[in-house]
Amino acid sequence: MRPTSGSVKFLAVVVALYILLALYDFVLFQNVLYKFTELFFKVAPILVLVFVVMSLLNLYLQPGTVKKMLGTRAGPKGWAVAMIGGVLSAGPIYMWYPLLEDLKEKGMKDSLAAAFLCARAIKIPLLPMMIYYFGWTFTATLCISILIFSVIGGIIVEQLVKSE
Repeated sequence: MRPTSGSVKFLAVVVALYILLALYDFVLFQNVLYKFTELFFKVAPILVLVFVVMSLLNLYLQPGTVKKMLGTRAGPKGWAVAMIGGVLSAGPIYMWYPLLEDLKEKGMKDSLAAAFLCARAIKIPLLPMMIYYFGWTFTATLCISILIFSVIGGIIVEQLVKSE
């Protein structure tokens, strides 16, 4: 993929702003650079994971398979795959957009992409703490509600996309 002139211009503007900041206030520049580096190393592992998953999907997952599992004829199994994938996904949500775009190009329904994004509200690493503070009943009710509303949200998104 060749970078567009707009993306190159944006990068040049950002680099120029960093240089101007370094000239104007070097201490602030160091703080900004430190925060950027900190954020980069937090995001880098999930970015690598997403690109590995995308690469594996491109190697082994054919468009016909995606259309069958997540396409227009996807039934309950498609919904389950989308929601389980959403629950299991980790890291910032924007890191998953390229993967979803790739799956959409292979035939994934908009409703299942929406369900995936909604199901991400369930954070597996935080479930023990939630159970400790709120109890099993609350946690189970909340998780089930999130999954139900991810389906409802997916259906609404599908209807809105169709009406355009």
